[in-house]
Amino acid sequence: MDRQQEFVLRTLEERDIRFIRLWFTDVLGFLKSVAVAPAELEQAFAEGIGFDGSSIEGFARIHEADMLAKPDPSTFQVLPWRAESPGTARIFCDILMPDSTPSFADPRYVLKRTLARAADLGFTFYTHPELEFYLLKEQVEGGEPQPVDSGGYFDHTPHRAAHDFRRSAIMMLESMGISVEFSHHEGGPGQQEIDLRYADALTTADNIMTFRLVMKEVALEHGVFASFMPKPFTDQPGSGMHTHMSLFEGDRNAFYEPGAEFQLSKVGRAFIAGVLRHAAELTAVTNQWVNSYKRLWGGVGASAGAGGEAPPYICWGHNNRSALVRVPMYKPQKGHATRIEFRSLDTACNPYLAFAVILGAGLRGIEEGYELPPGAEDDVWALTPGERRAMGIEPLPQSLDEAIAAMERSDLVAEVLGEHVFDFFLRNKRAEWEDYRRQVTEYERKRYLAIL
Repeated sequence: MDRQQEFVLRTLEERDIRFIRLWFTDVLGFLKSVAVAPAELEQAFAEGIGFDGSSIEGFARIHEADMLAKPDPSTFQVLPWRAESPGTARIFCDILMPDSTPSFADPRYVLKRTLARAADLGFTFYTHPELEFYLLKEQVEGGEPQPVDSGGYFDHTPHRAAHDFRRSAIMMLESMGISVEFSHHEGGPGQQEIDLRYADALTTADNIMTFRLVMKEVALEHGVFASFMPKPFTDQPGSGMHTHMSLFEGDRNAFYEPGAEFQLSKVGRAFIAGVLRHAAELTAVTNQWVNSYKRLWGGVGASAGAGGEAPPYICWGHNNRSALVRVPMYKPQKGHATRIEFRSLDTACNPYLAFAVILGAGLRGIEEGYELPPGAEDDVWALTPGERRAMGIEPLPQSLDEAIAAMERSDLVAEVLGEHVFDFFLRNKRAEWEDYRRQVTEYERKRYLAIL
């Protein structure tokens, strides 16, 4: 037994923790949980806990159902909303096959495998997400969702719900070892943003899964509910997850080169080039829901600006918030802070798979020496289609259907996700698109029923 396992078992006894929730995610990014008693945990560390993988979305077919959830002791945390004694804790798990080999269906393993590829090249991948979501009043069945306030960007609203919520949520996150950098009211009524501090990508993905559950738990305590739906309102901004990212070689930021344009190194430029070249192929993973495309394209055209800052065009720019990839302004004497910001992600993605495909694309750019195209310094939303074409700026997929088609053709995404996850993900998303495509919407009834 290693020291971390010993620490966990000792803490259970000292803090009177009687329930341990073992967490993992399915391929779509939904959190799964099984509770075990403290007496079972030592054996779980050694051998894992068996479960029926065929009952978990995307994990296994019926004839290969047996799987093991093996707790990762480094992810142990006491759950603060179960603070009464006896307490409850959680531990993330790696999913194994009966012979103790990693399951290719485990999203956490998909990311770990890609991080191992980066490590073979000498890199550690760090990420810093800005998570947006809506706080809503209790929803009436079938009715329009109602935001808890009418505030806007950075507003210090007098409504207590958002203030009290953010304070409680941040205290809860900090008590679980999840550091928060900023929090504020976002652009939409009832919309919040909480930014997590930089961490390695696996820790960040675990933190995002924890974050989403904490937000929903705290919201329930305050008599409201939290939604990470990418675009819940037609005329209000969508909820994104702009994510800052960088590669480090030991203690050195591999994206930083003193004296280079924007202080951005050759490695950093090739990473961006890889992300841009494969951006359309990644989009079904980074924006995996039908509704995601209402966010990406909801502010384009006559209603430009209503969609918020979602970037639907494939380009990069220095401090350009209309670009898919932004290179933030360099701060003198802060080479460690040189980074890029990937802006199309939404908060409803599976963070393990999303980080894996972005990293895979960036590494492909580095390994194959992709050349970075010229940056876009103009407002890309304001350009005409002809101007964008002249600059070589292509659009992201405009629907889940287009995103699926782009992903199907991608050898990169197939390689990063692995055959099992790649095939399941495509099948699931095709079924979602077909189900959506045949729906008759309220818009159609209002517009056509009386006049046709």
